[in-house]
Amino acid sequence: MLPLTLAQAGEENIVRKVGGSPEVRQHLENLGFVPGGTVIVVSEIGGNVIVNVKESRIAISREMAQKIMV
Repeated sequence: MLPLTLAQAGEENIVRKVGGSPEVRQHLENLGFVPGGTVIVVSEIGGNVIVNVKESRIAISREMAQKIMV
């Protein structure tokens, strides 16, 4: 397992675990980051990550991306 920040762009990854406080986990799950779900890193700009998850493109901060293990 590695944090989403270390995933290769364009590669499909499976979300293994979502960490952080209960509020952070709930927020990420509401965005579609659920264990077993797929996520594709589109690009990384200044540590922030743009991903495709559940057919949506979402930008998340480096801190949030560190909590998502793939």
